[in-house]
Parts: sequence; C-alpha cells; structure tokens
Amino acid sequence: MKLDEYVQVMRPEIENALQAYITRCVPKEYPGLHDMLAYHMGWEGEGAGADAQGKRIRPLLVLLCAEAGGGDWRSALPGAVAVELLHNFSLVHDDIQDNSPLRRSRPTVWVKWGAPQAINLGDVIFTLSFMAIQDLSKTLPAEDVLAANRVLHQTCLHLTEGQYLDISYEARPVLPMDSYWPMIGGKTSALLACCCELGALIGRADETRRAAFSAFGYSLGLAFQVLDDWLGIWGEPHQTGKSAQSDLVSGKKTLPVLYGIAKDGPFARRWMKGSILPDEVPGLAHMLEEEGAYASTLETAARLTEESMDSLQNAVGSPGNACAADAAQALFDLSHALLQRQR
Repeated sequence: MKLDEYVQVMRPEIENALQAYITRCVPKEYPGLHDMLAYHMGWEGEGAGADAQGKRIRPLLVLLCAEAGGGDWRSALPGAVAVELLHNFSLVHDDIQDNSPLRRSRPTVWVKWGAPQAINLGDVIFTLSFMAIQDLSKTLPAEDVLAANRVLHQTCLHLTEGQYLDISYEARPVLPMDSYWPMIGGKTSALLACCCELGALIGRADETRRAAFSAFGYSLGLAFQVLDDWLGIWGEPHQTGKSAQSDLVSGKKTLPVLYGIAKDGPFARRWMKGSILPDEVPGLAHMLEEEGAYASTLETAARLTEESMDSLQNAVGSPGNACAADAAQALFDLSHALLQRQR
C-alpha cells in the first residue's frame, strides 16, 4: 500500500472510532455537550466536513508507526483516538487564550458558546483522551497500557509547558534564540513524538526502536514548525492558507524574527519601536532576508528534516514483513509531504 491508500483506509476508521467513542462516553442526558463536541470536531454545524475536521495527521502517525513497528494498525485505534482528543483539548483552550475567533474557517467554540463553556468542553475532551487510552487493555498487557499512559501524561505536561512559554513570551519584546526551542518543543514536537512512540509501543517495537520513533516525531515537529515560521513571512498566502503579514503584525517570536533581533540591525531597531503595521511587512521581510534570516531558517529546517529522516530510518530498520515495509515508506512519504510546503 502507498500513503494515499493508507489515508483512504485509515481516515474513515479514525473518524468512526472518534465518533463511536464520544457517543459511548458522553451521556445522552447531555445533548448540548455532545453538540459542542461534534461541532468542534467538524462533524456538525455550518461548514462541517473534511476541512473542518482537519487532516488528522496525529492519529495517522500513530497507526502508521504501529504498523511500521511490526504490529497491526487497527489495534492502535484507541491510541489514535487518545492523541487526537488530546490535540483537540489543546486547540479549544488555545483559542480562548489567543482570543482566536476562527478555527479552520469556522467560529471557535468559545465564540459560539462563551469562554466558560469552552473551557469546560476542553476539560471534557482532555478527560476523554485519558479514558480512550485505557481501551488498549483489550489488546495489550497491563504494563504496556501503563507505559502508554505515562507517555500521554508526560506529553500533556510538555504541551502545557510550551503553551506557558508561548504566552509568557508575548510580553517580552526581546528573547534569546535559545528560548525558541523549548517553546516549540512543547507546543509542536511533543505531541508528534508521542504519536510515534505510542504507535511503536502498540506495535510491540523494542525500547531502542521506540526511542528512535519518538526522536523521529520530535525532529519532524521541530522541522515543521521552523518551516511554518518561514511560511509565515515569505510563504504564498494562496497556497499556505494564511496571510504572510500575520506573524510580523501579530508580533510572534518566530525563528526568523529572533534571528533578526539577534543580528541587531535595521530589523531589530524597527522591531524595538513596537507594533508593526501591515504596510510595513514587505519592507521588514526584505530586511530579514538581507540580514540572512530567510536562508538561515530554511537551512535549519533542512537540518532538522535530515535528523528526522535519520531517526526514522533507525526506527524502521529492516522491516520484517511487507506490511511493515509499506507503512515505513508511507511514513517517509507523509513526512516529505508535510515538509514540502515552501511555495
């Protein structure tokens, strides 16, 4: 099977498992709560459908890593459900903390139902995530289920630590570049590492291979975020789906910005004066390019991509069967698809 074939088979199974799990766990006497969940997950309401659901990359990583690790991807569906729910808990709370009115071109939960109900919904989704991981007990020994729980709990801590840094950095106009890596390591990489390690654990890979799968996910997350930072300034809006002005105008401490600040040149002097207006963005982007941020950011993304591919090669080794080999190739292809987004 190739990547697109895996996606065609796995994606409906992921949606079915998510819907069945939520229907089973949210009591019928709370229909409004179920409606909020179904709306946020992209299944109901105006604009519902595949675009509102997102690409479900994280559960796909769990399933592919389980298969590449030597197991049956279907046995990893509880893990896939757990990580997707954990991801969505973070999205609900992030939208409130960032005062974001839209999520995937639809009004966010807090806009539709208010911040108090949205906070409560995030708490519900968080709880459901840790209940979902317990379903692994149907196919795995108790010690592996406990290990999966530890991975998920540690990941949640890293997610919230990364969010803490992100919020705290907003009030600081200047940051050393070293401050960037713990933030994106928590906000972006931790969950991708979790997906890959969980999949490998469920696929019964040994500890050495599990560590390599985790390292693959972590470096993949770093590379993805660095490239996203590049796109936030120099990407084409019609292809990236977001304005190239947004990161500079919003004052985000992205890697190119921190690079420019460290250079202490024309960009840094303008940055220190305060808020940037939309009509200043092209000139500031040019300043950053002249100071080397454009090339440096792409070089960093390329280095991290190579690291992630090396870790993936170490993780998959020589697959023992055709299914594992196909899944391993699909992981390489998925990684390249995620990271080939420059134009």
